[in-house]
Amino acid sequence: MKKFFEYLGLFTLVCFSFFYTEKTTSVVKELDDIMIKIKEQAPSYNSEVVEALVSENTIVPGISGKEVDINSSYQKMRKMGVFNEDYFEYKYIKPKELLKNNLDKYIVGGNSKKNEVSLIFLVSERSKIEEVLNIIDKRNIKANFFVDGNWFEKNNEEVIELIEDGHNVGNLSYNKNYQDSSFIWMDTIIKKIGNQNISYCYKTENKKDLDNCALQKNYTISPTIEVDKYPLINVKNNLKAGNIISFKINNALIKELDLIIKYISSKNLNIVTLDTLLNEY
Repeated sequence: MKKFFEYLGLFTLVCFSFFYTEKTTSVVKELDDIMIKIKEQAPSYNSEVVEALVSENTIVPGISGKEVDINSSYQKMRKMGVFNEDYFEYKYIKPKELLKNNLDKYIVGGNSKKNEVSLIFLVSERSKIEEVLNIIDKRNIKANFFVDGNWFEKNNEEVIELIEDGHNVGNLSYNKNYQDSSFIWMDTIIKKIGNQNISYCYKTENKKDLDNCALQKNYTISPTIEVDKYPLINVKNNLKAGNIISFKINNALIKELDLIIKYISSKNLNIVTLDTLLNEY
């Protein structure tokens, strides 16, 4: 019995020592200048989640919120021995509705809070894609090229170059027929080529096309502005943050594309790929 009480006393002493050490460490941490500065600065680096705008058959993506992870940030800065905002670690809060869970809806724009727009060029068999590339390359612009199956067949190397150069390639199948087996063939090749994270379809009037694109895990884009004639006037009259603007490649576009880019930039909007515009972080 005496041994029992001796062990009990020893166990109690160990527990108390552990508790006391933990408590002391916690107090010291809270009084550390680095921790104090983290708690002072963290609120200005937090951001609220922006929820997606969802209707019956359309969606505009939300933006994840973020909170400074106090303890992780402290541990990182303590190792460095200095407070530095660049060492903040974050916890992200996702929007309730995510694009990947709404593939049955048309994406009609990016979130306007990002001050970005995205340009789509519709590439058919006779499109003057080289002239478009010359213009946007001079401006260091990354864009989206939605390619028709007939052009795709004859220009595999160009598709690879587009993706390697940082552009996005979308899938028009053959004449925007997403029920044709060639759509899956094109989709498979585009996904295997390079670093493009998402595959894209282009809106048609046929709901079955949307369903087939969803089955292949493609996002289906319904542009905010669709331009055929008078491209500069159309952009000027309708431009807003979050716009997805699609262009047929024709002489009018080639003539006015540089002016369009200048105009968009003058409104303090960045021109980005769909991958960037639709990113939910």
